[in-house]
Amino acid sequence: MSLYRDTGAVVARGIIPGATRALLRAGSLLLDTLLPPDCPSCHGDVDRAGHFCPTCFRQLTFIADPCCARCGQPFVSASFGGARMICAPCEETPPPWHAGRAALVYDEWSRRLILGLKYGDRTELAPILAAHMGRIGRSMLDRADIVVPVPLHRRRLFGRRYNQAALLVWALARQARIAVGPDTLVRVRATAPLARLGRAARRDILRGVIAIRPRRRDAIANRRVVLVDDVMTTGATLGECTRVLLAAGAASVDVLVAARAPAPDEPRHSEKSAVSRERYAVAR
Repeated sequence: MSLYRDTGAVVARGIIPGATRALLRAGSLLLDTLLPPDCPSCHGDVDRAGHFCPTCFRQLTFIADPCCARCGQPFVSASFGGARMICAPCEETPPPWHAGRAALVYDEWSRRLILGLKYGDRTELAPILAAHMGRIGRSMLDRADIVVPVPLHRRRLFGRRYNQAALLVWALARQARIAVGPDTLVRVRATAPLARLGRAARRDILRGVIAIRPRRRDAIANRRVVLVDDVMTTGATLGECTRVLLAAGAASVDVLVAARAPAPDEPRHSEKSAVSRERYAVAR
C-alpha cells in the first residue's frame, strides 16, 4: 500500500505485487493459527478474522433496501418511501446532502461496537465496520472523488487520542482506493454533549462550529465528497459539515455512516431484522 499527496488529499492505492500478496496471505494464515480469530462482538470462535459469529450476526440489524435515499432510515416496505423513496421527515425538511446510507441500525448490538471503537480503544473495529459501510455505500464511493471525516474538537481528540470517523475514512479509502481528506474539516470551538438534545437545539449549537481548513479548499473545490461518521442521530452535525463543504465549492456531498439511530416511532422488529440480513447477504 502506498500513500501519496494529490491536491491536498491523501490517496490510497493498492500496488502490492503478487509475490508480496502471497507472503501476506501466508503470514495471515500463520497468525490465525497462532492467534485464532474471534468474533468482534462476543469474542467467540470464528473461521475468519473480522467475521461475526452466527449468534451475533443474527442480532445485528443491517440496513438494506428499501430505505430512505436521503438519510438511510429503513422502510418496512418499499411502499412507505413513495415514488422517490424518501421518508416523511426528509420530504418535510430535506437534508443538505444529496444521498445518505448507513450500514446498521443503531441498537443495543451495534452500540457495543460503536462505543467500543469510540471510547474503548478498540480501533480494530474500524476496518470491520468500514467493510459493511463500503458494501452499503458502494455506489456513492464509486462516484466520489474524496472521503472526509466529521471532525473532533482538539480537546476531545486529545482525550480520546484518535477520531473514530477518521479511522473509518482510512479503512474505506483502502477498500475503495479513493482520496482521503483526514483534516479537511475542523471544529473551531468545543460544544457541550448533544446526546439529549433534539434536532433544532443541535442545529443551533452547531452553527459556526465547523469550518474548512483554508489550505484544503483546493482539494474540495468541484469534488464529489463522501462525508463519514460513526452514527447519524438527528443529522445536525452531518448537516453542518455538509453546508461548510458545499460553501467551500464541493460539487456534491453524500453521507455514509456506520449506524443510523431509528426514528422514535420505528421499533425494532425481529422479523424485519431477519429480512434485512437476508437482503444484505444477497447484496454481499
